[in-house]
Amino acid sequence: MSRLLSNSLQTVPNASLYDFACVWWNYTLKDWSTFGCSKVNHSEDGLRCFCNHTTNFAVLMSFRKDFKYAEALNWITILGCSMSIIGLSLTITFQISTRKSRKTNPTVLLVSVCVCLLIFTLLFMLGVDNPHKQLDKPEILEDNVLPPSDTHTEQDRGPCTAVAVLLQYFLLGTFTWNTMYATNVFLMIRNSLATSPSHFTAYTMAIGWGLPAVVVALTLGITYRVDDPLGYRQEEFCWLAALDPKGNFDFKLPMFWGFLIPVAFMLMFNTVMLVYFAVTTCKTNPHLTSTRHTSMKKKFLSSFSLAVVLGLSWILGYLLLIPQNQTMYTILNISFCVLTTTQGLQIFILFTARTAIVKKKMSSTLNSVSSAGIPLHTRKFSLWRGEHSDKVESYTQQDTVLFPTCSSQTSN
Repeated sequence: MSRLLSNSLQTVPNASLYDFACVWWNYTLKDWSTFGCSKVNHSEDGLRCFCNHTTNFAVLMSFRKDFKYAEALNWITILGCSMSIIGLSLTITFQISTRKSRKTNPTVLLVSVCVCLLIFTLLFMLGVDNPHKQLDKPEILEDNVLPPSDTHTEQDRGPCTAVAVLLQYFLLGTFTWNTMYATNVFLMIRNSLATSPSHFTAYTMAIGWGLPAVVVALTLGITYRVDDPLGYRQEEFCWLAALDPKGNFDFKLPMFWGFLIPVAFMLMFNTVMLVYFAVTTCKTNPHLTSTRHTSMKKKFLSSFSLAVVLGLSWILGYLLLIPQNQTMYTILNISFCVLTTTQGLQIFILFTARTAIVKKKMSSTLNSVSSAGIPLHTRKFSLWRGEHSDKVESYTQQDTVLFPTCSSQTSN
């Protein structure tokens, strides 16, 4: 005896039907079985099944989440990141090419900060958008096979996870090198050193590049699976997973313990080092020969420069996690976007454009341009009053681009 069954299509919020199976309850196996049943068709109105026997029937459905993909980067982000890429590239070139003439500057530390931040910014601009978006509605399979789960997750196809791994590594690397820079400043102030302590560079290289690798490896090992990549990253864009299926922040996901926690400790350390630097600077040389205004300006710029290279603008990102009214959220969001995307430009202005070497080079270039003269022509005339005159008058005329001149002289 055959039987045609029809079942209304159930809807799940923010999800689409991925597959279904026509089944009946097998009391012997105490499980659902598809034997003797097949799919007929499906539509928005419902699902239809055909079975060649009569028993307790059901339709098992599997749904795929409808993702709301991130919008394209706005113009503020694109402009800020573009300027940062240029500024970081120039800073790296300047620091490496002039390292011999700046023996007191921590070149390795600043270059490492700039390299990590430059690679992160490039990856963010070019790769944060998921290249394999699930925009098309899934096609229902013809085979009547039991779905493995109520929720379907696509297997990992590679590029987005790779980008998320690199973004996590280089952003953690940026903050780690920021911390190494702050530690170097602290040691130089405490020990009154003009250069970094001995063997400090070797330790910083091991920690600066090694610690982020350890954190990323642990995060991948604990959360990543090929058949469920969303345990590690998000589907909407290529970054660490942060929200549960209901859209609430999940403290068990890697965004919290694989990024926010380690970065929070580094930001707190860097903040303490900045306060220590500012207090120490204010207490140093109380009898300055310069004016009080100039002195305070230099101290402020020194502290501000340190705050920029330590990445303290990212503290605003933590403030955005705190629930607040829409106006304050908008102000913090715009401030965070502007300050973080232009961090590379700020580093260039404070650590390259304001250096004595660049100022001297720019001054000499401007002076040479402003004083340049290109001769157009020179003419010399000699006049005789007659064959009985012993006086000779002559003059030379010379024209230039900037100041045309005419000179004359008389000789006996």
